[in-house]
Parts: sequence; structure tokens; C-alpha cells
Amino acid sequence: MDFNDNNFLVEQLKKGDNKAYMYLLNHYHGRLYAYAQTLTNDHTQTEDIIQNVFLKTWRSRKKLDTYFSVQSFLYKSVYNEFLSAYRKDRAVTLLEQKYMESLYQIVEETDEDTITKMIKLVKKEVMKLPPKCKQIFSLSKEDGLTNVEIAEYLDISIKTVEAQITKAFKILRKELGDKYESFLFILLHPNLIPK
Repeated sequence: MDFNDNNFLVEQLKKGDNKAYMYLLNHYHGRLYAYAQTLTNDHTQTEDIIQNVFLKTWRSRKKLDTYFSVQSFLYKSVYNEFLSAYRKDRAVTLLEQKYMESLYQIVEETDEDTITKMIKLVKKEVMKLPPKCKQIFSLSKEDGLTNVEIAEYLDISIKTVEAQITKAFKILRKELGDKYESFLFILLHPNLIPK
């Protein structure tokens, strides 16, 4: 039995083959977890999303299409679960919706290895930022502090904070290119991550 063959895997899932389902869990759980974690930045929520995706996939297995990539289906399902949870938690502004749609398009058009490489590359470039710039950028985008909180914490002016964050984004855009912009925005924008 070759579950690496997409059509065969889907056919076996549709028949209710437990081995096919176990293959799906073993083969995709880690990858989907890594992807969902970039969206939520929260272990518990990530686990909930992954569990829901696998349960829904099993429940709706008879509707799966053999000509549709299982991998694409799972990644899109993770994204949809995240979006659904996010919308329940808070109102989505038009700007946030625009960037979410951009990320969805990136996910839809990009294979999982490329997504993993993109995440690594973004994080690598953040680590290369000048020390002060990296510190302020990380406090803002990873720790979710406001500009005022950062200014008070570091005993600097709000304008300095804003200038360093702007500088960081300019450097990252230059190093990563335009295609990473939406991905970068989602990955590093704490206001888009439900707590």
C-alpha cells in the first residue's frame, strides 16, 4: 500500500481505512502544527485547530476528491479553522481582512516546504537586524507591546520606537522582497493573532 500516492490515499480514506488515516496523522501532524503555530502563536489554540482539522477530515472523508491534493486540502483547512476562531475572538478590520486574504493566497499557491522555508527565512532576517532595531521590533511584533510600553520599558521616546520599527520593516522588505510582505505582516503582527 502506497499512501504517498495522493489518489490511493484519498480512495482509502473514502473507504474508511484506518491505516490511511493513521498515515495522514503521522505524516502531516508536525507540519500542520508548525504552520498553525505561525498563525496563532499559541500552543493550546494550535492543538485545537489541528485536532479539529483531522476530525473534520475524517468525518467528511467521503466527500474528498481524488484529484485534489490532500496536502493542499489540509493546509487550507488549518487556515480556515484559524480564520474562523479569529473572527469569533474579535472584529476584523478591512486592512486585516486584506492581509488575511493575501496570506490565504500565499498558502493556496505555495507548497509546504516553501512555507517552512519562508518562515525560517523571515526569522533569520529578523535576527540579522541591528541590535537596537531588533530589540524594539521583537518587543513590538513578538511580545505584542505597544509603542508607549516599549518607550517606557527602554526609557526612550515614542518617536524612536516608531522610527526603529519602520527601519526594521524597510530592512526586511529589502532583504525578503515584495512577495514576503503579506506573509511577514501576518507572521509578525501581534494584533492579528488571537490571544
